[in-house]
Amino acid sequence: MWCVRKILREIRFHGRGGQGAVILAQLTAKAAFAEGKWPQAMAFFGAERRGAPVEAFSRISDHEILIRSKVYEPDYVVVLDPSLLETSNVTEGLKEKGSLIVNSPRKPDLPESFAGRGNKAYFVDATNIALGLNLIVAGQPVVNTAMLGAFAKVTGEIGLESAERAVRQEWPGPAGETNSKAVSLGYEQVVQG
Repeated sequence: MWCVRKILREIRFHGRGGQGAVILAQLTAKAAFAEGKWPQAMAFFGAERRGAPVEAFSRISDHEILIRSKVYEPDYVVVLDPSLLETSNVTEGLKEKGSLIVNSPRKPDLPESFAGRGNKAYFVDATNIALGLNLIVAGQPVVNTAMLGAFAKVTGEIGLESAERAVRQEWPGPAGETNSKAVSLGYEQVVQG
């Protein structure tokens, strides 16, 4: 008798209202679905206003996902606003040998809880990518699509083409092409810290 090992990867996204964390979780799930995987995406809101901390979650599996809860022990943590490293315990529950991907122009100071567990940190200047492509809503750079590209590169859980396709389907026309370019730039520019 043999046993099939089920693979489940959990992702937690930390951002602020207006940065696109919820859409990022959905785009991640759509890209995984396009690759024949079983995805799930959901969000958790506190005070629902622009600038307030937001958590969103995705799961990617090779089998049906029966869990319906927040992600408490993520394999990956994606941080859209680096100031959250100072105000929230974004790495709480991060699995050993997990990955942290941060929107930052340089390696940020990481929480003490991150060190010594075989975890890896990556960073990408998604804000600069968004500004360069004029991805601005209500005066704020929208960094989610650049972070999607960084996530694809770091984790390999979704491919670049699937991520770009999910973005173009979300925003047909010029907006989709611009956001697709942000995905590509995030993929190219992410570096290990």
